[in-house]
Amino acid sequence: MADDTEDVELDFAADEEGRTMRSAVLRHPLASFFHLFFRVCAIIVYLLCDWFSKNFAPCFILIITLLSFDFWSVKNVTGRLLVGLRWWNQIDEDGKSLWVFEAKKNSQGHNIGTVAEARIFWLGLIICPLIWTFLFFTSLFALKIKWLVLVVASLSLQAANLYGYLRCKSGGEEGLPADGPSFMGQHFLQRVSCILHLDISPLVYV
Repeated sequence: MADDTEDVELDFAADEEGRTMRSAVLRHPLASFFHLFFRVCAIIVYLLCDWFSKNFAPCFILIITLLSFDFWSVKNVTGRLLVGLRWWNQIDEDGKSLWVFEAKKNSQGHNIGTVAEARIFWLGLIICPLIWTFLFFTSLFALKIKWLVLVVASLSLQAANLYGYLRCKSGGEEGLPADGPSFMGQHFLQRVSCILHLDISPLVYV
């Protein structure tokens, strides 16, 4: 009888240790890295481009390219790997545009990121648009019109993913679309997707 009790206690300790490890270790280190890499690089390039070049065009192209890569990777890869969320647009049988926001339940059999990865995901998703918002006001008050256009484009790309994932978090369920977004939110996502000319069909979970 004593041996059985000891086994139960040992198993309980192992489960606690396993949960601690899952919360501390990065299960998808590459995805976590690229979740921050493109968006942080875009901000750094924006802040330092005046030091390296007085030509606006290369800076604009480089920053938009970095944020386009960021938009695609966050929407199609890091969101589903790190937090089990995804959003996309599809056309129904009547030809109407339908936005779907989905959240995958975090059960033992699902390959979803750890607590640390979820924090990385949400911090990167929220803080970077806040930085671009600050840069928007600095450009506005400094009357730097061409830089203001760049900041607005950059902020739009960042805010699109933030809006989509907030919709997933608030209303998405596994295998079911969330309630339809507001007209303004739908129009905003549609414009960003059209500008990028990206394939926004859903990716299959792995």
